[in-house]
Amino acid sequence: TRRIETPPGSTPSSSTPPSSTVGVLFDVDGVLLRGGSVIPAARRALRKLMDQNQNFLFPVVFVTNAGSCPRHHKAQQLSHLLDVQQVVLSHSPLHMMETFHNKCVLVSGQGPVTQIAHSLGFQKVVTVEELSEQHPLLDMVDHSRRPTSTVSPAIILFGEPIRWETNLQLIVDVLLTNGRPGCVYDTRLSAQMPVLACNMDLLWMAEAPSPRFGHGMFLLCLESIYRKMTGRRLEYEAVLGKPSLFTYQYAEQLLRQQNQNHKLSTIYAVGDNLMTDIYGANLYNRYLAKHHTDMMSDTKLVAQGTDTLVPVVEELAFAAQCRSILVCTGVYNPHSPLPVDQNVSETMVHGENDLKVEPDLVEPSHMVEDVEAAVDLMLQQESPNT
Repeated sequence: TRRIETPPGSTPSSSTPPSSTVGVLFDVDGVLLRGGSVIPAARRALRKLMDQNQNFLFPVVFVTNAGSCPRHHKAQQLSHLLDVQQVVLSHSPLHMMETFHNKCVLVSGQGPVTQIAHSLGFQKVVTVEELSEQHPLLDMVDHSRRPTSTVSPAIILFGEPIRWETNLQLIVDVLLTNGRPGCVYDTRLSAQMPVLACNMDLLWMAEAPSPRFGHGMFLLCLESIYRKMTGRRLEYEAVLGKPSLFTYQYAEQLLRQQNQNHKLSTIYAVGDNLMTDIYGANLYNRYLAKHHTDMMSDTKLVAQGTDTLVPVVEELAFAAQCRSILVCTGVYNPHSPLPVDQNVSETMVHGENDLKVEPDLVEPSHMVEDVEAAVDLMLQQESPNT
C-alpha cells in the first residue's frame, strides 16, 4: 500500500541547499496542467522554488511526452502559464540522431510535423498526408489524387495522429514495401526499415474525468497489425520520451548546462504516471547506480610513498541518484492502483526488449498529494539542517 507523504511546509529562504547539488525534472500534464488549465498547486510550488530575483533555486527542466508542437512553442505556452522556459518534448533528443538527418523520412503525428522535423535537423521530410496525395490508391479515404513515386528509408512517429486508419494503413504500406508503397507487399523482407517512435504514453490526463488515449495506444495498434501481417515483432530503432533512458540522459545534460556544467548529486523527477514518469526515473536511477559502480570497478591504483595504494577516481559526469516523486493530480489515482501483471508488462515494452516492468521500478521514492507537496518534500530533504 502506497502512503502519501505530507512533509511540513518549507520556504526557499529557510531551507535551500546549494543549487549546484540538486536538479529537478517536472512532468507537465497531470502535474502542472490539466489540459489548458493550471493546477492551483503548481503556481505555489514554482514560487517556492524561486529566489527573490525570480530565478530557480535549482536547475529545473520540464520533461513532457507531448510532441505535437515545436519545443519553443511549448516553452512559450508554459512560460505564459507558469513563467518557465526550459522544456524537453518527447522528440527533442532526435536532434542528436544525425545519422538520419540527411535521409528521407516519413513522419506521422499531428500539428506542424514538417516544421518540427526540420527544426530537429531532418532535411527530407514526407508527411503521411503528402504520401496519401502521391499514392491515392493506398488511402481509401480519398481517391482524388495523382500518384507519384516516393522512397522513405525511415519512419518517425511523433505522436498520435488525427486519422488513425489512414496513418496505420500507409505506415504499414511503407514498412512492407521497404519504403516503396506503390509496390506489392513483401512480408519476407530480410530487414525492417528503421522506425523512431516518440512518446509511449498509453494514457494521459486532460480536462476529462478519466485519462485519454496517448501515442502508446497508437503504437500498440501498429505493432499488432505488423505482427498479424508478418508474424514478426515490430522493432524500433529508438523509442524516445519517458521512460526511455535516452530522454533522461538528455534532460540531465540540460540540467548540467544550467548548472555551469557542474555535476549534480541528486535529480528529483516529479510525475503523475507510474508507467512513464516513475518507471523512467527509477530506471534512470538504476542506470546511474550501475554507471557509478562500473566507474569504481575501473579505478586505477597508484602508489603514494613506498607501499600505500590509493584509488584515483575520474570525475563522474552523471548525478549520483534520481529520486521519483508521484503526485495524485493526474493519471495516478491512489484509490485505483494499477496492477503490475503480465498484460501491463507487455503493453509497457513497445518494442524495446530491455524494458520490463518490475515491482520496484513502478514504486515511487515518495508519493505526495500534489506538486506543491513535492516541492516541500524536496526542500525538506535537501535542507542542510535535516
